[in-house]
Amino acid sequence: VIARPYVGKKKGTFKRTSNRHDYALKPTGRTALNALKDAGLDVIGVGKINDIFCGEGITQTYHSDSSVHGMQQTIDICKKDFHGLCFVNLVDFDALWGHRRNPEGYGREIEKFDRGLGTLMNELREDDLLILTADHGNDPTYTGTDHTREYVPFIAYSKKMKETGAIENQDTFAVIGASVAENFSVQMPQDTIGKSILRELQ
Repeated sequence: VIARPYVGKKKGTFKRTSNRHDYALKPTGRTALNALKDAGLDVIGVGKINDIFCGEGITQTYHSDSSVHGMQQTIDICKKDFHGLCFVNLVDFDALWGHRRNPEGYGREIEKFDRGLGTLMNELREDDLLILTADHGNDPTYTGTDHTREYVPFIAYSKKMKETGAIENQDTFAVIGASVAENFSVQMPQDTIGKSILRELQ
């Protein structure tokens, strides 16, 4: 259940605020986040990450007012000395533009993100790994208002990488959690799915 507060006095004037709250079901088992936290690593959530996982496996959380704010928070966190995962959700692509089928707004949001991404990449250390992905499709040019079914992107970058190129499509984005766990030499919890593709990210 997602609670989305609005302000306004009549139809046509309501505006969604940034004070949304996701009431999610607690994970039914241990996740990669639990494994990282139990291994003594930092697990920092930005945006609605803490809500999604009901705080499970999270060591620190930041509420974001917008995707631009979330990127700035991520840049600021990257400047700090932490060891572990910074897990970020930029919700405006979905909430403001995807569901509302607004490709112009979506395009402008991508331009804002690109500017923030350039700044973030300049802050990365030599052994940092950056992964860009999505939790689902939401094509702003499609009909209706629901999530859409295209493949989600997977883009990985590190200053240590020697090559570029495409990797094969994967059956599940659970490969990301498995890859993050292997990156920190942490064993994935029993009965979780997904195999690490870290060795392909060279």
